[in-house]
Amino acid sequence: MRCPHCGSLDDRVLESRQNSSGTTIRRRRACLKCTYRYTSYEYIEEKPLKVVKRDGRREPFDLGKLERGLQKSLEKRNVSQNSIEQILGEIEDGAALKAGNKREITSRELGEMILEKLYALDPIAYVRFASVYRMFDDVDQFIAEIGKLTSDKHH
Repeated sequence: MRCPHCGSLDDRVLESRQNSSGTTIRRRRACLKCTYRYTSYEYIEEKPLKVVKRDGRREPFDLGKLERGLQKSLEKRNVSQNSIEQILGEIEDGAALKAGNKREITSRELGEMILEKLYALDPIAYVRFASVYRMFDDVDQFIAEIGKLTSDKHH
């Protein structure tokens, strides 16, 4: 596998892990030339998982897009890349299970799965993601969401 840092084709697999549904193998690799560590994914080529958007459009499930959304929500938060990758794996597994044989999941179902993971991980990231996902358009919506967070912690 070509190193994304230096371009060398010499690498070593440090760890291989299969996701719970058995559809993906995640490999942690180290470049033997520059020692850069990176992750590669091996997928079974099959009918791709589709996300049904709010307006009815269907687009391919894109783990990269999901990761970019998580990264934005977690910007400047004390959350490790390992935690982010773990969440991505859990969401990918959950989406595949929820989609089942029809190979489709709604963006709403996906968004709720992400919110559930962020709620447990980091309350600031949760509110950031919720504000975009739920399309907050005024401060009162932020206050209401934060109110839910604080009341949940007191119960």
